[in-house]
Amino acid sequence: MEGALEGTVVIADIQTAGRGRLGRSWFSPLGGLAMSVILKPPIDCLPGMVMIASLAVLSAIEKMTGLKCAIKWPNDVLIRGKKACGILVESEMTEKQVNHVILGIGVNINFDPSVFPEISDIATSLSYELGKRVDVEEFACALLFELERLYLELRTGGYSIVYKQWREHLETLGKPVAVRSGQQVERGVAEDVTEKGSLLLRCADGGLIEIMAGDVTVLKE
Repeated sequence: MEGALEGTVVIADIQTAGRGRLGRSWFSPLGGLAMSVILKPPIDCLPGMVMIASLAVLSAIEKMTGLKCAIKWPNDVLIRGKKACGILVESEMTEKQVNHVILGIGVNINFDPSVFPEISDIATSLSYELGKRVDVEEFACALLFELERLYLELRTGGYSIVYKQWREHLETLGKPVAVRSGQQVERGVAEDVTEKGSLLLRCADGGLIEIMAGDVTVLKE
């Protein structure tokens, strides 16, 4: 990726060593879309990268397939409660300047998750939900169109608009959750999110904790 221009896109049909958030592996068999996009945003737009990536996937899915989606904090795209997309945002900075951001986006498109035991309980795909195949190239174009639209909006002063749209699609809010950050697990109600994307967790003792990154599990009430 070194020396690549802003807007460079790399797409793979399959990954043998895909990476997800928090150091986890990302399962991406043939039939999925694995995409990396290089952007060079101003530093004040950096927290919005997670938001525009998840919103772009959500918008592309809904507009192309009609399937309704939601976002699990901070950036998993869900269909009927199961994961259809994972996003990894990596950035490189020097002092107060962003050298580049790599948006890694993996979308489950044309495969049956039920035949893969490692993901069958938690994942779904577009073709599985629709009962028919989806044109991967057409979807990739739709996704890039939505991503460019949201990125330009973010850069031209639309941060609060992007944040509001992202917040409105978060299915995590208002639910009892456990949030794992490293070895620490916090439990409470996902009360809100800040404009920088942090989760505000209301604990049983009434205290409010701000969590910048973590893995959320929704608890049974």
